[in-house]
Amino acid sequence: MRVAPTTRVRLARRHLERSDRARRALARHFGPSQLLVDERDCAGYRRDASEAEGVLPAAVVLARSGRDVELALRAAGEAELPLVPRGGGTGKTGGAVPTQGGIVLDLVGFGRILEIDPREHLAVVEPGLILNVFQAAVRAEGLFYAPDPNSRVACTLGGNVATNAGGPRAFKYGVTGRHVLGIEAFLMGGQRVFAGRRTAKGVTGYDLASLLVGSEGTLAVFGQLTLRLLPPPESTLTLLVPFERMSQAADAVMDIVALGLGPSCVELLDLRALSSLPASSLPPELLGAAAGAQALLLIEVDGSEQDCAARADRVVSTCEARGARGSRVASQAAERERLWEVRANMSATLRKSARHKLSEDIAVPRRALGLLLDRLAALSERWAVRSVAYGHAGDGNLHVNFLWDEPEEAPRVQQAIAELFETTIALGGTLSGEHGIGVLKAPYLPLEQSEGLIALQRNLKQAFDPHGLLNPGKIFPRDPLEQPLGPVLERAARFEPGRG
Repeated sequence: MRVAPTTRVRLARRHLERSDRARRALARHFGPSQLLVDERDCAGYRRDASEAEGVLPAAVVLARSGRDVELALRAAGEAELPLVPRGGGTGKTGGAVPTQGGIVLDLVGFGRILEIDPREHLAVVEPGLILNVFQAAVRAEGLFYAPDPNSRVACTLGGNVATNAGGPRAFKYGVTGRHVLGIEAFLMGGQRVFAGRRTAKGVTGYDLASLLVGSEGTLAVFGQLTLRLLPPPESTLTLLVPFERMSQAADAVMDIVALGLGPSCVELLDLRALSSLPASSLPPELLGAAAGAQALLLIEVDGSEQDCAARADRVVSTCEARGARGSRVASQAAERERLWEVRANMSATLRKSARHKLSEDIAVPRRALGLLLDRLAALSERWAVRSVAYGHAGDGNLHVNFLWDEPEEAPRVQQAIAELFETTIALGGTLSGEHGIGVLKAPYLPLEQSEGLIALQRNLKQAFDPHGLLNPGKIFPRDPLEQPLGPVLERAARFEPGRG
């Protein structure tokens, strides 16, 4: 559907009028230290850590309290202007990109720890709290918060809840949603509600807290979060296990799961990924293990010291039965950290190797991992695009990175991504294991979900957000009447399932 130029002009004029009205309303509540309206100050909010580029926002509010959130939502509602919540800006699918301009609500300054209760094993925090700051505070209290996305030095807890973030430890401990007990939610217009509980269990009414987890800012803006904490593991061992063939590594993952060996992490490194990195950036342990291998499993086991050692032995034996040779066990913290640092920095290192990078976090049944990697190699060759895969083999969640430098390569990259998504669904998989749908994956949603299911979800959004003002353009395929988007978004928006 094409929109007539006159309609575009009329919509643009209405948008400018609403922007002016919202800025005036916000200026009554916020001073210059919390309200950004200058184009130079607002320009950085057009992007997050993805390749998506949105529209310049009319204003940015730097929230410091729940009251600030209420006032910003009220102003946006009265002006009928979109509002986009934003945490650390570490998202990979454009979830914090303002697709229609409007107001960006920056929540990083709204980030205190309000309570850590060692007896009840819970914490109450504000949404702008940086994950690794929270984890350090929890450790100081002798407790453990398990979710560990690789962006933990910059991502916020509110963003983690909004995308239901995972990380390597999700294999054993689950994604963020498993650790969320309650959510204070602010609705468009400023209404404040609390969904969930502080108790270990509870089934009163609908589980709206679980509905809000993973909603990507499209239903509500988060306030205080009540999170579940755990006792820390007594001991941890990291195993580095090389395989000559990728199929052997995939079979070993299946065996580890089938035998119930219970590692906390099972990460796959395709050595094509390592070959694109400078040797100086790799630990000697990793370089030695990689010689002559096609795949590496980075496996972590935790628990009591005795149980840890016994399970590590069983994991190594299981891998050796599938052809692994030269396994290493790292028990010292410094050695373990060096190995994990390579994995944690993989995305950033790849980004330095190309002008553009898109990371797709598809997930397939574990039995299909080897087949998926074979098909990825084939489609990369067919479309003449560079791809690198690595990720959470334990739960079938791989990060497939497409890298390119020149603008003329971009259409081939989009074709390769479309084929990857179609292949993933054909193998019984899903479009996103932990990054969310955002705006970049929204056009592909019909590949996985039926028209009826998408309509039901749109109805749920309308119940929370009747005028569609909260983070529009995310999750669902784009409405053609929306404002023009950046070039990467436009290419994605033209995708039609079945046509690539």
